[in-house]
Amino acid sequence: MADVDKLVFRIPAVALLASAVGVICVTPVAFAVPGMQALYVLPLAFAVWVVRNRTTVTPSTIVARGVFGKKTVAWTDVKAIKLAEKSWLSVQLNDDTLVKLPAVRMMHLPALAAVSGGRITVPGVKPEAEPAPAEEAAEVNAAPEVEAAPEVDAAEERERAGQ
Repeated sequence: MADVDKLVFRIPAVALLASAVGVICVTPVAFAVPGMQALYVLPLAFAVWVVRNRTTVTPSTIVARGVFGKKTVAWTDVKAIKLAEKSWLSVQLNDDTLVKLPAVRMMHLPALAAVSGGRITVPGVKPEAEPAPAEEAAEVNAAPEVEAAPEVDAAEERERAGQ
């Protein structure tokens, strides 16, 4: 996989449709009762959350931006990557604090590994290595031996089940 200079993980813009639907649904209630126009704050706050939350990853830093601030972490301070609630990823720092990575999910781990410059690896994916010698390749490609299961007569099976 080619090295990437920068990746930005965001909440999909389609989520803004939920905010628009929220505005439409709140409108009858907001104008039915005086003072209920404050309900418009909820869908607008959701829209701000969708637009602001993102994680920017470069070969040297990770920037996790939330609604009210951001946290910049150098790759050298990262001890591990953890799977948090709802399959969001977090980075565990050397001092064992967790920093949530907004909009980064488990499916983004290969892209995150590509940008990290080899600092993290994807579980289950072997790093690119030299080709194996012909003898080892033949063993790897050989079909595994399969033992034949002993045949059991249907009548014997019924007798065993009845006992």
